[in-house]
Amino acid sequence: MNAVLIAVLVMLILAVSRVHVVLALFIGALVGGLLGGLGLEGTMVAFQDGLSGGAQIALSYALLGAFAMAVASSGLPALLANWLINKLDVSSESGKKSLVAMTKWGMVAGILAMSIMSQNLIPVHIAFIPLIIPPLLAIFNRLKIDRRLIACVLTFGLVTTYMWIPVGFGNIFLNDILLGNIERAGMDTSGINIISTMAIPAMGMIVGLLIAVFFTYRKPRIYADKPIIGGTETHEEEISRYRVTVAIIAIIATFVIQVVMQVSGSEANSLLIGALTGLAIFMGTGAVRWNQADDIFTSGMRMMALIGFIMITAQGFAAVMSATGEVESLVNTSAEMFAGNKAAAAMAMLIVGLIVTMGIGSSFSTLPIIATIYVPLCLALGFSPVATVAIIGTAGALGDAGSPASDSTLGPTSGLNADGQHDHIRDSVIPTFIHFNIPLLISGFIAAMVL
Repeated sequence: MNAVLIAVLVMLILAVSRVHVVLALFIGALVGGLLGGLGLEGTMVAFQDGLSGGAQIALSYALLGAFAMAVASSGLPALLANWLINKLDVSSESGKKSLVAMTKWGMVAGILAMSIMSQNLIPVHIAFIPLIIPPLLAIFNRLKIDRRLIACVLTFGLVTTYMWIPVGFGNIFLNDILLGNIERAGMDTSGINIISTMAIPAMGMIVGLLIAVFFTYRKPRIYADKPIIGGTETHEEEISRYRVTVAIIAIIATFVIQVVMQVSGSEANSLLIGALTGLAIFMGTGAVRWNQADDIFTSGMRMMALIGFIMITAQGFAAVMSATGEVESLVNTSAEMFAGNKAAAAMAMLIVGLIVTMGIGSSFSTLPIIATIYVPLCLALGFSPVATVAIIGTAGALGDAGSPASDSTLGPTSGLNADGQHDHIRDSVIPTFIHFNIPLLISGFIAAMVL
C-alpha cells in the first residue's frame, strides 16, 4: 500500500486511541518514511529538517499565549464575564428562560462573527480564541452549552471563510495559492469567478454547521466550574480602569500591526510581531507589574505550548511525506483505478486531498502539492477549468477541519480546554470531521459534476 496513506492512517488511529498527538505524528512519520524507502536515517533527517519550519509558528503562538494571559490579568475579560453573569440573574422564571436563550444564541452568533472576521476584516486567524473563550467558559457552564457546538462554530468560521471569500487569508488561499498553482501547472484560470466557483463546496460547510447547531449539539451538557489551567486569579476589586484601558489599546495595536504587515506582504511574521507589540505595551505602561511578569508570561506560554509542539511535529510529518514522493503515486494510482470515469475520479481526488490534509494539517501546504498533479489529470479527464478549480480547492480544504494537527481544531481546543474539560480528539477533531468533511466531500463532488 501507499506509504503516505498508511502513515496518515497510523497517525489517526493512534490519536483516536488516546496516544498523544505529538507521538502519533512522530510514529506515523516514522512508518511512512520506512515504507517509502527513506530508511531510518533518511526519515529522521527529513523529519528534523521539517521541524525548523514550525519553530516560528510555535514561538508566535507561545507569545500569543503570554499576551492572552496579560489581557486576562488586566481584568477586561472578567468584566465581560461578570456583566453576562449578572444579566442572567433575573427574578421571573419565564424571563430567565427567555434571557438564557437570547444570551446563548447571541454568544454563538458573536463567536461565529468573530471567527469569520478573524480571516479577513481583522485577519488574526486563531489569535482571538485564547483571549475571548477562556473567560466565557463560566458562562457556557451556566448556560449548559455543549462545547462541541462552539468548536464547530469556531472551525466553520476559520475554514469556510478562507475557502470562499477572497479577502485576507482567503485572498492568499484562493488567489495566490489555489489559482496561482493551477496557472503554473498549465491551466488558464482567467475569467473564473472564484466566489461562485467555491460557493457549492461552501454550502456543504453551511449545511454541516446547521446540523451541529440545531440537531447534534442542541441539548444541554453539564460541565463543572473549574479554574483556568495556569490562569491567574483576578478579583473584582483588583480591576482598574487604567489596566482595562491599556488592555484595549494593546489589543487594537496588536490587530493593527498584523493587518498592516499582512497588507505589506509580511504575513509570515505578523503574528509574532503583533504579539510582541501587545506585550511591549503592557510592560511599558506598567499595566503588567514587573514582579508579576514572569508568572503571567510563563502561564500564557504554557497554555499555548501544546499547539506549538503539535505544529512543529506536523511540519516534520509533512516533510517526511514529501520526501517519500508517494503523494504523486497515491494520486496516479487512484486515477488509474477510475480511468475514464469522471465521477469516480473526482471522488478519488477529493478523498486523496482529505487524506493528505489530515496528515499535514494545513490546506495552505496541501494545495501546492496536489495542484501540480491534479491539473493534468483533470485536463485528461475532460473537466472544465471551473470544475478543476472547485475540485482542487475542495480537495485542499478537506481535512483542515477534523485534522488533529490543524490549527483550525487546535485553536478551538486551546480556548475550550482552558479548564481541562474539553478533549482535543473527541470534542474538537471528531465533531468537526463529521460535520464538515462529510458535507464538504459531497458538495465538492456535486461541484465537480455540475460546473
